[in-house]
Amino acid sequence: MAARAFDAVLCDFDGVLKFQDLEQQAEIERAYGVEPGTVARVTGESALVVPALTGLVTREEWLASAVPVLAGLVGSAARASALTADWLAARTWADEEVLALLTRARARVPVVLVSNATSELAAHLHELELHDAFDHVVSSYDVGVAKPDPRIFEIAAEHAGAPPERCLFIDDRAENVDAARVLGMTGVVYRTPADLETALLALFEEAC
Repeated sequence: MAARAFDAVLCDFDGVLKFQDLEQQAEIERAYGVEPGTVARVTGESALVVPALTGLVTREEWLASAVPVLAGLVGSAARASALTADWLAARTWADEEVLALLTRARARVPVVLVSNATSELAAHLHELELHDAFDHVVSSYDVGVAKPDPRIFEIAAEHAGAPPERCLFIDDRAENVDAARVLGMTGVVYRTPADLETALLALFEEAC
């Protein structure tokens, strides 16, 4: 019997499995009088974004740190807080095609979610009914390191019970995939479900 292509699948969350309605977010921002992309830019530039992803501050503390900047754009702290809340409440969904592919893979090997996440990841998984979709969840908030730090990939491989060189890693950010490849993982930059299906094909063919 030929050797299995890999012994574990490690998968990103946002941008691969979970998506948010970007057009709805843009409409919300325009309604508050700011350009689409403003909230993502301002929160992303906050000095607390990395601490929020590595367990040093809560998601609420991180978002609050962006309020003074947004307030200067929308007129008041109250409007800035309301904008952030409305923007975050935009429609979110899980890609059913990706979920189906991961479920098929999980019948063959462990599947581990590897996410740069805040304190809200568990709640988001429950909201999307994904809390039982993985063998393990590795959250940067819980482990204290975020992608592309190699340690988070090593932790995920340990949870999967496989050496890094026997892991397939899927992420929509090339820098994260590159970091995983340095450890010997098979890395796939995700753009469409077809990318994931192609990567998993060898695993699925083993079951035939």
